[in-house]
Amino acid sequence: MKESSTRVEVRVSVNGRDRFAVVEARRTLAELLREDLALTGTHVGCEHGVCGSCTVLVDGASARACLTLAARVDGCTVQTIEGLGDAVTGGMNPLQQACLERHSFQCGFCTPGMLMVATELLAENPNPSEAEVREAIAGNLCRCTGYDSIVAGILHAAASPLESP
Repeated sequence: MKESSTRVEVRVSVNGRDRFAVVEARRTLAELLREDLALTGTHVGCEHGVCGSCTVLVDGASARACLTLAARVDGCTVQTIEGLGDAVTGGMNPLQQACLERHSFQCGFCTPGMLMVATELLAENPNPSEAEVREAIAGNLCRCTGYDSIVAGILHAAASPLESP
């Protein structure tokens, strides 16, 4: 990271693609992704880190993109919702497919954050219990589903260990 007054150079791998940007030092990761890199799948809801809709993975760990400064991800690997599917075919990954089959989401606003948290969970624990799934998604708010269908989708993905994300 090279600073020049209030502008910062950021080099980051986003969804497997090396990216470079010069941004204001106070620019958030959400702004970098959405406005500079045109990756609008990361949603911005509360802008206070409460709702979880902006959750992405930074070096494999979930992070609130609305609270993370873009300068802090210099040299990191970032995965967004756009990076979950098959880059060649555009098809969904097993977690996305399982959530589709279980009708996990309604309006879709919370979907990116929920799927990123679930991706982290399944990478760390490919066979979580219902309680572990509920704990993992507890920091992400959904105003539509009541969470049962989201939990069902994540557990459905975990039930197919050869195909889980």
